[in-house]
Formats: sequence, C-alpha cells, structure tokens
Amino acid sequence: MISRRSFLSIAGAAAGLPVVRLAAQRGRGPGGNESAGPLPPSIAALTSMRDRAKAITADERRARIARAQKLMAEQKIDAILLAGGTTMNYFTGMRWGNSERLTAVVIPRVGNPFIVTPAFEEDRTREQLAGGPVEHTDVAIWQEDESPFERVAQGLKDRGIGAGRLGIEETSKFVFADSIAGAAPALHVTSATPITAGCRMIKDAHEVELMRLACQVTLKCYEAVFHAIAPGMTQNQVSSLIGTAYGRLGFSGFASVQVGEYTALPHGSITPQTIREGTIIMIDDGCAVEGYQSDITRTFVLGKATDKMKKVFDIVHQAQSAALAAARPGVALESIDAAARKVIVDAGYGPGFKYFSHRVGHGMGMDGHEWPYLVKNNMYGWEKALRMQAGMVFSDEPGVYIKGEFGVRLEDDMHVTESGAELFTPQSPSIEQPF
Repeated sequence: MISRRSFLSIAGAAAGLPVVRLAAQRGRGPGGNESAGPLPPSIAALTSMRDRAKAITADERRARIARAQKLMAEQKIDAILLAGGTTMNYFTGMRWGNSERLTAVVIPRVGNPFIVTPAFEEDRTREQLAGGPVEHTDVAIWQEDESPFERVAQGLKDRGIGAGRLGIEETSKFVFADSIAGAAPALHVTSATPITAGCRMIKDAHEVELMRLACQVTLKCYEAVFHAIAPGMTQNQVSSLIGTAYGRLGFSGFASVQVGEYTALPHGSITPQTIREGTIIMIDDGCAVEGYQSDITRTFVLGKATDKMKKVFDIVHQAQSAALAAARPGVALESIDAAARKVIVDAGYGPGFKYFSHRVGHGMGMDGHEWPYLVKNNMYGWEKALRMQAGMVFSDEPGVYIKGEFGVRLEDDMHVTESGAELFTPQSPSIEQPF
C-alpha cells in the first residue's frame, strides 16, 4: 500500500515540482538537502543528535523471535512467513524491499528460521544476515525458472510442518500467500498478525528511547523551521528547509506543509500555496531513528491569528489533553477516541466525524502507522478484542477541519505506561507561539 508521504511526493512530481524540491520533501539522507545561499540562523544553529541513537542488537532480535514462537504456541500457528518490509527488519535486522521475486524469512514455532531467496541475491542475503540473530541458518535459493514457493513448502516439510498452519505477514503480497497455498495444499494458510502485531505493538525500553529521540529531533526541526519561515515562501520552500534541518540534526525526515484553506484537508493538497502574514500553516510528519518513527503535527500562524483560529486551537488542545488523560492500561482503545471527540462535539464541532474527520490515533513503531488503532469499530476484526497495554505507542492527533476556511491538528506521540500515559514531546502552547 502506498504511504501518505510517498503519495505526496509522487503527486508533487505529477504537478511538475522541481526534482530538488521532491528530494527535500522526501528527506533523503542526512546533510543532502542544503539549499543555495546562507542558511537561516535557526537552522544553521542545529547540530547532529545522531550519536544519541543506539542500534537494536542481535540479542534483542533473538528475544523477539523467541517471543514470536511463544505466541505461535498460544495461537496454534506452526510457522510464520515474512516477506520484505519492516517486520522482517524487526525480527532479523534485514533491510529488504518487496518485489515480484520472493525473498522470505520463515520462523517456525520450534527451531531456527530459514530463508528463501533468489540465487542471484544469495550473497546480498548472507551479507545482511551476518552478525544478526539468524546468521547461522539455512538459505534456500531458487533460480529464475524455478518456484520459490516450492522452496518454502519443502523447507516447512523438512521441519515437520507439511500439514500445519502457516501465518503470512499482513503486508506480504497476495500472490505469495496464494502461490504457497498452491505449492503446499495440505497447509492451512492464515494471518500472522496475532503474532507479528502481538510482538511489535508492545515496545520495550530501547524502542521507547529511540521513538522519544525521533520525536525530540522532529520538534527541534519544526521549531527551527518556524523561526525561519517568512511571508512569501511557498510550501515547497518550507519543505526544503525541513529536509535541510533534519540533515543537520543527523537523520532522514520529511514533512508535508499546508497553508490557509488547505489546512482544512487532513492530508493536504498539491495545490501551490504561498505563506502570507496571518495565514494558518500546518506541518505534519516525522523522521526515522534506527528505523523507529516519529509523527508530529504543529499548526500555527505567522503573526496574529483570528479569534476563531485561537478558539479552534484551544478546543483541539483540550481534546488532545482529554485523549492523554483517558489513556491507561486496560481501557478500550475506542474510549480514547471517544474522549477527544466528546470535547470537540461539545464545543460545537459535531456531530461525529463532521469536523473531526479521522480517528484520534494510530499505533506507531517501525511504521508510522501500525497496530493498534484508536477508533470505534475498527476495520480489523482481530483488533476489536484488544485493550490498551503498557508499552504501546500511539499518535494523539485530534483535529477540527472547517472546509473553505482552515483546519487545526495537534499531534504528539503517546507512550502508555503502567499507570497512565505520557507524551514524548510537550504540547503546543498556542497558535501564535507553537513552541
């Protein structure tokens, strides 16, 4: 599925934006977004925070595999298959994308994982396995005129799982799951989500530390850019400044920037926009620290805001506080959305999703959006039985969007503790002084 930030970049290209601006919007690589001419003082003053990020170790990943195997026993799943993506990275440290060629890690309930990969990718696969938690494991290769799905089926059969239950990670392509089922008709192919999400949705202290750092980096970036924004700038120039600021801070990041009436569209518009004195501005997204994401939104005005803007900002601020206060272990996930939504509806911006048009939050970790989600009647049935647990991390992002006028969203990332919840970053104080 295409991500929001990828969509915005692709849409920008379709609108004819210069390539240099797209590179800045996508935040490709530290230090790669310096614009011509002197930097604004607030951005020039930024220094790298990279040395504060400590990588996830092989031992930590082995513990994750052991946790997954424990959950497999509980769920009566005999093995899970991970194609390229963040879940493969989470368990093995391998950084691998998805293509039409299957590279997969199979983790059995008992014993060591095994790998299936194209023959021409064997060296690259082993290179990524080196020093990781599954360094010494079987690697089954397949040639271009052979079936990788038969390699998966044979590997499972060799481990006594010829007729067991195989869980497929949810972002894997349907053709992979369907083809494995065809190659091993005695297997029952099912969802691995109770295993993969069961592991990933509870963050340990190291993961929380990385996400906290990512949020601190993002807030420093936003504050520096806020002091650098001037009337007459376009949203793409501001995005470029954001990319430069992230580079100086030592991390790769991105933000969408919306101005004026386009802030009333929760995910913005590709329409060219120019900042004027007194116009409302919304900056949203984040960065990655050792693979862990931040997602922060700040809405503010350069100069003097209208009374209506101030009123809506205060309502959204109160809604964000209400969601934070409601969050604690044991509560229903939908109750957090309900707490924020009640504040907004009671203030006259209702009913339901009329002005607050999206859920109040989503789980966060190695993906900007991941399990679980804070909303009533979530589309994923497995999640409906879940309740909030210590170690979960969510966005807390209520908003009010008045079409044709403006929108306000305030977003910080929320860590559930044993006794309640905390935000990784301070709430925005006001619409005119957001930091």
